[in-house]
Amino acid sequence: MLDIALLPEEYAVCRLPAGSPVPAGLLSPPADSGVLSVTRSGAELSIICRVDRVPDGATAETPWRCLQVAGPLDLALTGILASLVVPLADARVNIVAFSTFDTDYLLVPSVRLVEALAALRQFGHRIAT
Repeated sequence: MLDIALLPEEYAVCRLPAGSPVPAGLLSPPADSGVLSVTRSGAELSIICRVDRVPDGATAETPWRCLQVAGPLDLALTGILASLVVPLADARVNIVAFSTFDTDYLLVPSVRLVEALAALRQFGHRIAT
């Protein structure tokens, strides 16, 4: 059983072309700007951010809601994401998952939030909204 916080903001999953610089100011947002994740691969620059911070020129999928697992989590733990993903997959709720050093995050489509929360609670997770 995990403690999970539903963050209040709506989020976007964004893509910029490979080789794009990280947009100016994105990494030094205001203190109340929520969670931000930037991932670079050879094929793209992906950004997860609040919907009001989507970079100019980015392809963006919105709106998503963000669930944060209470942490910090020990990096040696196993099955954390599985305990979240399995009930959501069973409920046919699509997700985007990402992690930091301390914890894991899941994005669920805003239109599927009620089903997602119900599935996680039924699995035994506690969710603070």
